[in-house]
Amino acid sequence: MVSAAQITTLIKEAIPGAQVRVEDPYNDGQHFTAIVIAEQFAGQTMIKQHRLVNDALKSYLDDGSIHALQLKTYSPEQWQQAQVQVI
Repeated sequence: MVSAAQITTLIKEAIPGAQVRVEDPYNDGQHFTAIVIAEQFAGQTMIKQHRLVNDALKSYLDDGSIHALQLKTYSPEQWQQAQVQVI
């Protein structure tokens, strides 16, 4: 079983400087939600952003340790714009 803390560490190691929040909403160690904000995402499509994160978690995704990952990725600028739209 993998923890939210382990996922956070893997993402931060793969994407230096990223701000990462991972939660296990069902407390089952298999279904996770994540928000990742990283400068490396600037100018990248959402698919490319998600691939960067998924590559960091590849072994856990491949072996089924992570059954589901609801992922939201943003560049810092995109995050700032998203926060303005919410308010």
